[in-house]
Amino acid sequence: MSIAEIKVPVLPESVTDATLLKWYKHPGEAVQEEEKLVDIETDKVVLEVPAPNSGILKDILKSDGEDVQAGEVIGHIEIGASETSETNKTNKTNKTIVTPTKTSPAVRKIAAEKGINPATVPHHGDRVTKADILHTVKPAPTVVKSESRNKNQEIQAVQERFSERPEERVPMTRLRKRVAERLLNAQHEHAILTTFNEINMKAVIDLRTQYKPAFEKKHGIKLGFMSFFVKAAVAALQKFPIINASSEADDIIYHGYYDIGIAVSSERGLVVPILRDVESMSFAQIEKGIADFAKRARDAQLSIEDLTGGTFTITNGGIFGSMLSTPILNPPQSAILGMHNIIERPIAENGQVVIRPMMYVALSYDHRLIDGREAVQFLVTIKNAIEDPTRLLLDI
Repeated sequence: MSIAEIKVPVLPESVTDATLLKWYKHPGEAVQEEEKLVDIETDKVVLEVPAPNSGILKDILKSDGEDVQAGEVIGHIEIGASETSETNKTNKTNKTIVTPTKTSPAVRKIAAEKGINPATVPHHGDRVTKADILHTVKPAPTVVKSESRNKNQEIQAVQERFSERPEERVPMTRLRKRVAERLLNAQHEHAILTTFNEINMKAVIDLRTQYKPAFEKKHGIKLGFMSFFVKAAVAALQKFPIINASSEADDIIYHGYYDIGIAVSSERGLVVPILRDVESMSFAQIEKGIADFAKRARDAQLSIEDLTGGTFTITNGGIFGSMLSTPILNPPQSAILGMHNIIERPIAENGQVVIRPMMYVALSYDHRLIDGREAVQFLVTIKNAIEDPTRLLLDI
């Protein structure tokens, strides 16, 4: 039988290393050619590594959480072997294949100090925590007479009591570290200001209520709020091209196209896939594009191309209940629009106090490129378009 190498695939441009996220097979298990074996996380996306051949996973050279390089061998497959034959070999030698148990460096240190094998500790799932170790072996309490206990002993007793409380230390994901780095750089390198406004959502809500069934019947997708804001943003960007521009060194780059980043939440964190050439897209195409991004973000199927570029970004904290926030720029873009929760509030309308569904919106912008007047007028343009959506053509 021959042996096939399992290698880290070619990484995206500018990415030098990655982190091995999760193996889906254990040594000794059968695998099929092209079956997903392992996930590898880069700074932006998760790459799936399929089995190069059918056979038995012979060994794993890199474990979950370890850093890897492009082209690095991380395991081997014994081509042509079967799981049955491997099981027979195991039975003949009276050995059992033990599923690896996950532990953090802190847990391994505590286990070593107490002389415990983490694999023998009762635990839930495939990870042994500090609490599992401490619950397995608890030090016998030291009886000290209260009258003779000195201050140092009291401090030690408090420390021991607190040390038994459950904690777990886990490393940041590559995406989380990258997001943190980009957020700090954006704040340090750009003059970020935020302007706010509020939008009466009644007209859009009434329009959606009226046309939602017909829209979904024709296009096979629900009509959401985001497509209205994307359309309104494009109209405003066309009116104020500096807000669709980006900076590079001492230059301002004006873009004659509108690639809108839509912030999408995933288990790994917030990602911003790009809708390309939105000025030529219909409401239905926008809704389908956003739905596709959301699904692929949940399934970790977004590509580097999906996340590269963009001239303007929209983020909606309202889906999580946020009332007001100051979104941070997504460099090299010069502005970002923040949507928020829709709440019924009393407002003055034609001299009367009425209850209306209101949304606060925020525009964060780079004051080095954009003047306050342009930022405010841009946000007012979006407000006017949303409050009078008949200006925006619905393709139904």
